[in-house]
Amino acid sequence: MNFRQSVKEDIEDILIIIKQAQASLKEAGINQWQNNYPNYETISRDIDNNESYVLLEGNEVVGTTAISFRGEKTYQSIYEGQWVSDSDYAVIHRIAVNHNYKGTGLASKIINYVEEICLDKGVISIKVDTHEKNLSMQRLLGKNNFQYCGIIYLDDGSKRIAFEKICSNLS
Repeated sequence: MNFRQSVKEDIEDILIIIKQAQASLKEAGINQWQNNYPNYETISRDIDNNESYVLLEGNEVVGTTAISFRGEKTYQSIYEGQWVSDSDYAVIHRIAVNHNYKGTGLASKIINYVEEICLDKGVISIKVDTHEKNLSMQRLLGKNNFQYCGIIYLDDGSKRIAFEKICSNLS
C-alpha cells in the first residue's frame, strides 16, 4: 500500500469513491455528502491546497481523504462538550474507501497515515466531525481512539458531532 498526496490525474478515481460513499449514505438515510457535495471542484481545490491524499493498492486508488492544517472555523464553537486540547490540530475531511474494500481496515490505515503526517509536522491533535446518523464513521473513530467532544455546526447550520484524538509517537 502507498499513501501519497493526490494529483489532478487522481480526481476521476477519487470521485468514483466519493460517489459510492454518497450512494451508501443516501441508502442509509443519512443526509451527509448529498446535494452534489463533495464534487469535482471540492477535490480539485483540496489538491490545489495540497490537502488531498489517496491510498493506493498497486496503481489503483482504493481510498481518499483530505487533511488540513489550516484550522476549521466551524470548530471555534463547540456545544454540549469541549475539545480535548487547545493545541494546533489537523482536520480529517472526506475520508472514503472504495466499496470493494469496505470492511478490510483501509479507513483505519488512512487514519494511521494521517497520524504519521501529523507527528512529522509536530502536530499531535486530529479533529474530525460527522453526521450523528453516520454510525460506521463513528465506529471507525472509536476503533481508532478518537474521543467524542461535542456538537459543531457547519456554515449552512447542519449539526455534526465532533471528535478529537491526541496522537502518540508511533515508534
